[in-house]
Amino acid sequence: MPKSALAQQPHWKAFASRRRDPTTKREAVLKTAAELFLEKSYGRTSLDDIAERLNITKPALYHYFHKKEEILLECYRWGTGLIEESLTEIAGSAGTGLEKVAAFVYSYANVMTVNFGRCVMRLDEGDLSTQALEEVRTYKRKIDRRLRSFIQEGIRDGSIAPCDPKIAAFSIAGAVNWICMWYEPAGPLTAEEIASQFARTLTQGLARRKPDSLRRAAPAGPSAD
Repeated sequence: MPKSALAQQPHWKAFASRRRDPTTKREAVLKTAAELFLEKSYGRTSLDDIAERLNITKPALYHYFHKKEEILLECYRWGTGLIEESLTEIAGSAGTGLEKVAAFVYSYANVMTVNFGRCVMRLDEGDLSTQALEEVRTYKRKIDRRLRSFIQEGIRDGSIAPCDPKIAAFSIAGAVNWICMWYEPAGPLTAEEIASQFARTLTQGLARRKPDSLRRAAPAGPSAD
C-alpha cells in the first residue's frame, strides 16, 4: 500500500494488528491525543477518551504512556523537534540574516498548522506540573534565542534595520503562534500559502530601506506595458 494511503488511515488501525511495531502504535497515540486536545481541549481530554478513540483498553494505553501530561510533552517535543531541525538547517545556510528570519517564519508557521503545533500552543500552562512547565519553557527559550540570533545577524550584515532583537523576536513569535487559534485545515488557504504570506509580511518591517537618494538613482525596472 502506498505510504500516502497509510497516512490517511485512522490512527486506531495501528492497533488492529499485533504485528505493528511499538513505534507506530506510540505515534498513533500521539496523533490521536493531539486531535482530541484540539477538539475538547487538553483539560477536558482524559486517557479514557484517547483509549476509546483508538479502540483499545486503558491498560493497553499504559504500555506507551502512564499520564496525560507525558503525552502532551511528547507532542511538544515532536513539534519543537520539527522546528529545531529546520532551524539548524537555516543557521548553516548561506544568506542574509533577513533571509534566515524569513525561512524561520515560513518553517515555524507550517508547524503551527499541524496538530502537534496547534494543540501545544493552545495549552493553558496552568495545566502543567512545575517540572513539565520548565521543560516547555526551555524549548521556547531555545527557539527564541535562535530567532534573535538571526535578527542580530541581519543587523550586522545590513539586511535588517537597527532594532531591538528581543522585541522583534517577540513580535514575530506572537504573530506566528496565533495561527494555531484561527487556522482551519479546510480553509481557503493551504498551510504553505499561509506560511509564505507570514514570512513576507513579518520580514517587511525588519528590512533595511535604501536611502531616498539611492532609490532615485537606481535604474527603473522594465515597463509593465
